[in-house]
Amino acid sequence: QMYFDQWYRDVAGVNQQFEVMIPLTDNMDGTYTYANSAFFPIDGAGWGNEGNSHNYHFTLELHGEFTYEGGEVFEFTGDDDLFTFVNGRLGIDLGGVHGPLNGQIDMDAMAATLGISVGQTYTLDFFFAERHTSESNFRIDTSIACFTDPNIG
Repeated sequence: QMYFDQWYRDVAGVNQQFEVMIPLTDNMDGTYTYANSAFFPIDGAGWGNEGNSHNYHFTLELHGEFTYEGGEVFEFTGDDDLFTFVNGRLGIDLGGVHGPLNGQIDMDAMAATLGISVGQTYTLDFFFAERHTSESNFRIDTSIACFTDPNIG
């Protein structure tokens, strides 16, 4: 944890930045999904796989804005660290090294906690860290349309 401050900042010689597409599938019911039980978006990139079958030990972040219309949900299932903030306030905390866990932000149920009101535009900031060397699970289910074509890096 002493290097946590380097996980999401560009630090020469410590990390490298890549942009990766996360193609969400339109479920045709107002929701979008990306599901990958072998999520290794930077295999063969950066400093390589370091003798492993996959390039483990990576972080990623996603930043977006959405207009809260009421009824929106953001859900994540995955292993290892995930922190999601809406309007700068923590909505999901799945910190630590662990197997797949699920976290959900029901915007209506958490509106007061998140300080959000219908009709206003807010930020959603998502931070993920893969620290296992056995598997990498990554799933997003959301009704927030701004994530239909996100870039992460």
